[in-house]
Amino acid sequence: MHRTTLLPENWWDEAAEEWAENARGRDAAKLRAEIDQLRRALAGRMVIDQACGMVMILAPCRRGPARNLLVDISRQCNASLPDVSAAVVAAWEGEPLSRLMRHALRHALRHALRRLYAEDRACDSAPAAEPSGRGRP
Repeated sequence: MHRTTLLPENWWDEAAEEWAENARGRDAAKLRAEIDQLRRALAGRMVIDQACGMVMILAPCRRGPARNLLVDISRQCNASLPDVSAAVVAAWEGEPLSRLMRHALRHALRHALRRLYAEDRACDSAPAAEPSGRGRP
């Protein structure tokens, strides 16, 4: 037995319109999520830049070493770079830190500063004197 189904005359138009609305809805939701993500990233970037500036003042260094120092601290504290940067800014502004963050930040900052100064001393040291070659046959 062969069955035939009749579709309404404008079924394709309605189906296409419904699909387009769903696609626009998905695209709009995707774009909203992307915008929210970019806003969070930009806010995190601002606090990172502020903390880099503070480190550059406290440990006289350039931007690259200051950012590397913050990255080292974030790795040692097992925290994100924006979180560590926000903690540095908060400490600078006199806000109390949690005991865990205070301990981790103090330890990580001390370690990172030692490494920064060691690298700085290595760059500033004069190259080793080469043998003059006099007195050799």
